[in-house]
Amino acid sequence: MALTIGIVGLPNAGKSTLFNALTRNNVLAANYPFATIEPNVGVVGVPDPRLAELAKLFDSEKIIPATVSFVDIAGIVRGASQGEGMGNAFLAHIREADAICQVTRAFRDVDVTHVDGEVNPASDIETITTELILADLATVERALPRLEKEARINKDKQASVAALKQAQEVLDSGKTVYASGIDREPLRELFLLTAKPFLYVFNCDTDELADEDLKKRLRDIVAPAEAIFLDAKIESELVEMEPDEAAEFLAEMGIDEPGLDNLARVGFDTLGLQTYLTAGPKEARAWTIPKGALAPQAAGVIHTDFEKGFIKAEVISFDDLVEAGTMVAARSKGKVRIEGKDYVMADGDVVEFRFNV
Repeated sequence: MALTIGIVGLPNAGKSTLFNALTRNNVLAANYPFATIEPNVGVVGVPDPRLAELAKLFDSEKIIPATVSFVDIAGIVRGASQGEGMGNAFLAHIREADAICQVTRAFRDVDVTHVDGEVNPASDIETITTELILADLATVERALPRLEKEARINKDKQASVAALKQAQEVLDSGKTVYASGIDREPLRELFLLTAKPFLYVFNCDTDELADEDLKKRLRDIVAPAEAIFLDAKIESELVEMEPDEAAEFLAEMGIDEPGLDNLARVGFDTLGLQTYLTAGPKEARAWTIPKGALAPQAAGVIHTDFEKGFIKAEVISFDDLVEAGTMVAARSKGKVRIEGKDYVMADGDVVEFRFNV
C-alpha cells in the first residue's frame, strides 16, 4: 500500500532536517526559504519489536517492517493559496499526499531566520491552516457551479452538491474539513487538502523537550490531532550512531525512544493502518492493511491470487505465540485458530493463508 505523508511547514521550520533524519538522505537543508524545490520522497520503516521476536522463533534470515512514505514539500508562506512563494506547485504536491505532517518551529536560534520575524508556534500553525483552507475554498468555489448545473439534469448529483455546500460552510468558518467530522466520501474527487488527517511535529531544542508545561500548551493548540515533540538536529545525529550508542545517548537525556520512531508509528496510525505478521526461514515480515480489513483482503496484500483463491487463514495472536514458544506448542494449547472470509484482522495477528488458484 503506497500511502504517503506530506511534510509541510513554514520555511526554516526544520522540515528537511527532519526528512534527512527520517530517510538518512542528504536533502539540502539550507538556512533560507525554498531550499527544497522539488518534493523529496523517502520510505521509512515502522519500528516493530515484534519482528525481531518472530525472527528468533522462526530463525528468519531477514526482517521486513511495514513502511510509510514521507514527502518533503518545500516551505509554505503566507499567500501560498494565491501562488506566493511558488505556492501553487507546493499545494499540488500536498494534494497528492494521504495525510499531512506539519512541522512547526518551537526552537529559538538567532542564527536561523524565521520567515515572519518571530518564533510563534500558534501563529505558524494558523498560517499554514489558513492557506490550506483558502486553497480548498477556491477549489470548492470552482467546482460548485459545475456540479449545480449537472444536478439539474442528473438528480444523483444533488447529494454531491449538498456535500460541497456543507464543506464550503465549514471552510468559511475557518475549520478544516477533516476536523469538522463531515462525511468526506462525496468530496473525494476534489482532493481537498483539509480533508486529509493531520499530525503535528514540534521541532524543539533540548530545554523545550524537558518543559512539560510548554508541551501541554502546544498539545492543546492542535488537539485532538497528535502532537510529537523532537529535536530534528539530535534525531539527525542519532541515525548516524550505532544502536547501543544511540540508546545510551537517549538515556542520558531522559528520553525513552527516538522521536522518529514515535513519528513513524503515529503516522502509520493516522493513515488508518495496522499490520499483520508472517514468519518463516526466509523472513519475518509486517504487512500493511487498513484497520477493519477482512482476511481475504489481507491475503491480497501478499498476492492478488491469495485473495481470489482464499480458503481460510490460520491465525494466532503474537502474544500467544511468544508465550507458547513454537507453533507446534501453540497448536497443542489450542491457541491457533482457523478463520474464514468474514474474519476481521487484528493488529499483530500472525497468519498463514490457505488458498487455491
